[in-house]
Amino acid sequence: MTIGTNKQGFTYLSLMFSVTLIGITLAGVARPWKTIIQREREADLLARGIEIQSAIGAYSTRMKAGRIVQGEYYPHTLEELTRPPKPLLRKVYGDPMTNRPFELVRAPTGGVMGVRSRSDAQPLRQHEFPPAVRHFDGMKRYRDWVFQHPNASGLTVPFQGLSPGLPGSAAMPVPAGTLPTPQAPAQNLPGFQSTTSSVPSTTTGGSFAQAPSPEVQAIPPPPVP
Repeated sequence: MTIGTNKQGFTYLSLMFSVTLIGITLAGVARPWKTIIQREREADLLARGIEIQSAIGAYSTRMKAGRIVQGEYYPHTLEELTRPPKPLLRKVYGDPMTNRPFELVRAPTGGVMGVRSRSDAQPLRQHEFPPAVRHFDGMKRYRDWVFQHPNASGLTVPFQGLSPGLPGSAAMPVPAGTLPTPQAPAQNLPGFQSTTSSVPSTTTGGSFAQAPSPEVQAIPPPPVP
């Protein structure tokens, strides 16, 4: 009876030791596996966010083509970027960190100027970001990664399929401002004096109206003694 009891106790201890050992092994495997999954989701977040950021920049560039305007044009929804005949975004992506929709960053005018993750987790990547989001260096939360146009990096990545006149890529639009008034070249011919006056440029229906050409007045040569 004593021998049987000892065998049962030994079997129980062996079982507990095996369970503990398996638990420790699984915990050691789970930590790097969790890191691998987070790294993959983080890379997916960067890829999706940069694509959305670039699409918003391309949308603004397309809408401003041939116009003289200040500021940017923004879509009302992300779905607007996916519409044919020339979609700027393949589909409306979700936030890979939370498996929920992205949080939209609204412009003062109400349009969508960017997106961000809803996760407060700390990113694994802290440095050496792509040029389009190089200002993410040192940020402590995924929520701080705001993919918007324009942004602190001041760059957009190349984007295909834009409107005519912008083949191949979308360059960062020139900051809005007052265009210089056209000026005629100085007249340096002998016996002539240029009398010019700056005429402010005007805009009519989004087009640039050129100032009138300056008048040139002839001055008679001095009398011969």
